[in-house]
Amino acid sequence: MHQFEIVKLHPLAAGGYDISFTNSALWMAIALGAIAIFMFVGTAKPQLVPGRWQAAVEYVYDFVASMLDENVGPEGKRYAPLIFAVFMFVLVCNLLGLLPWVGAFTPTSHVTVTIGLAFIVFTVVCVVGFMRHGLHFFSLFWPKDANIVLGLFVFVIEVLSFLSRPFTLAIRLFANMTAGHVLLKVFGTFVVALGSFNALPYVFGVLPLAVNVALTALELLIAVVQAYVFALLASLYLNDAVNLH
Repeated sequence: MHQFEIVKLHPLAAGGYDISFTNSALWMAIALGAIAIFMFVGTAKPQLVPGRWQAAVEYVYDFVASMLDENVGPEGKRYAPLIFAVFMFVLVCNLLGLLPWVGAFTPTSHVTVTIGLAFIVFTVVCVVGFMRHGLHFFSLFWPKDANIVLGLFVFVIEVLSFLSRPFTLAIRLFANMTAGHVLLKVFGTFVVALGSFNALPYVFGVLPLAVNVALTALELLIAVVQAYVFALLASLYLNDAVNLH
């Protein structure tokens, strides 16, 4: 579909590889710019009694910090910058893709973007696990007090489950964002097609229009929820690396 098409805005090549600047890269850059402005305005002049911008920044950070404290424990605070950055990037990319009339593009509707984010989280989890526990990190996959036969069976299952985490994390976000935009496109087409009838255009067009408005509100909710789910699962994976359970 047209809304998911990658368009080259500025062709570039290096070492035989195509590194062109695309609409996806543009909207990711816009997302980073929006986050930078949000953070700068909210923290430029910190006050004891915070204003609206400062309160918004503090609320989002406290939300992420509380999530890490609940799922990882006190040691989770050191990973707050990573989870905060991932949460904000996914959230803003999701929301920017819903802007009308400006040719908005949703980077998180492409699995290459979501799997890149997922592998960043997965790599950090592995590095943290081995740095903290060494080879004892493999005990995460071995059931306590299990005999050798059952232990090997469970070990294989747990390793495969662990290795599948970046893919399930990426596909969940990609599938939800893609499905939501497809529904909006389909019902938006219905509004135009049914509303163009010569007889009673408002009667035929009002129902899909109402559905589209409801779907837009639902998609806004999904954009926030999926960013939260992504950050929550990243926190749970970090808990495994930090606490081995």
